[in-house]
Amino acid sequence: MKELWEWQGHKVAWKVENHSKNSDIAIVLIHGFGASKEHWRYNQENIGLIAPCYALDLIGFGESSQPKSQLLYENKSPKNFNYCFDNWSQQVFDFCNNIVKKPVFLIGNSIGGVIALNTSKKLSKQCLGIILIDCAQRTMDDKRLAEQSLLMRFLRPLIKTFVRQRFLSSNIFKKAANPTFIERILKIAYPSGNNINKELIDLLLKPTQRVGASEAFRGFINLFDDYLAPDLLKQMKNSVHLIWGEKDPWESVKEAQNWFETFECVKTLNIISEAGHCPHDEMPEKVNPILKRIIQEAI
Repeated sequence: MKELWEWQGHKVAWKVENHSKNSDIAIVLIHGFGASKEHWRYNQENIGLIAPCYALDLIGFGESSQPKSQLLYENKSPKNFNYCFDNWSQQVFDFCNNIVKKPVFLIGNSIGGVIALNTSKKLSKQCLGIILIDCAQRTMDDKRLAEQSLLMRFLRPLIKTFVRQRFLSSNIFKKAANPTFIERILKIAYPSGNNINKELIDLLLKPTQRVGASEAFRGFINLFDDYLAPDLLKQMKNSVHLIWGEKDPWESVKEAQNWFETFECVKTLNIISEAGHCPHDEMPEKVNPILKRIIQEAI
């Protein structure tokens, strides 16, 4: 059942599966861009058999508030929100302290992985470990510009100017916020085709029909200089575990393998054969046992 929590003048929607009420720890699930707490539909109850398992909607997504986006150069307003990794991480950090109130294991998919890493720094010893599922590599960040083509580097200032314009971002968003487009993207993200069903399309579509939905999109596509996972992994003291779809079309499994070989904090890498960007939803029968094993070994 959905709960609502008041955070910095915004509403945060969350829910918990709690079959182990005497557990000393808890698990917090952090969804990716465009998703919501419902994207853990095949995982939360299963993992909740180990310890209380919480899933929340990040600001801008799901059933949480969708405030007007505020870019860094724009005049500040208390009603607006700067959609960035520090603010989302602060949301999760405060959620852990105010709602969960136990040491936590953080699990994040896509941008939820970057948020999990950043939140773990704030939680310090209250974070027992992190599982990154196809963590966002953010190849379009300014700090990775040298890896882009000469044309892309030349066009970058123009692109930045265009995507700041609300009329442009809202029109792009409107064209994407329909069942046909969502299903088309899902067929890329889920290469096996497993679990692409009406329930999934509806849970992704519904939040896009709300009044402020395009604002999170505008905020996110203007994140040209924010955290990169490798920079966070360099500083990480908590154990990190990687789960990756072999055929992720956006986040290269080769880079995940490089993280595993490079960073001392990364303890395991599990590659899910034939899976894409969201293996926890595409192939939960393969991912859930891995999640449970990692958590049980940690506690």
